[in-house]
Amino acid sequence: QVRMMESGGGSVQAGGSLRLSCASSGYIHRNCMGWFRQLPGKKREGVAYITNGGTTIYADSVKGRFSISRDNAKNTVYLQMNSLKPEDTGTYYCAEETQTRCALNVGLFSYWGQGTQVTVSS
Repeated sequence: QVRMMESGGGSVQAGGSLRLSCASSGYIHRNCMGWFRQLPGKKREGVAYITNGGTTIYADSVKGRFSISRDNAKNTVYLQMNSLKPEDTGTYYCAEETQTRCALNVGLFSYWGQGTQVTVSS
């Protein structure tokens, strides 16, 4: 059984930083690991993903501010968020998928964490 657990959410002022972590357990081949978010009143959207080989893709809204990384030995994915804006406020979810082709697409990912809240005040 695959389980994913996020940590690192919280409240920060605009311009600040947070680092999210997500530890995964269970015996699968984790090719795609990603972060998604659900902003108030909106559908869940992709933030970034990273492949097993280290290729990264970001949503335009976070390019240059967020950085995704992973530690394969620990089955953990990270999201470093800098220069946070109030519009980044929402619930952040980690996800993973075994497929060989990754995409920043909610429907692609099979395994999800429970979410962690990020609140950015102005």
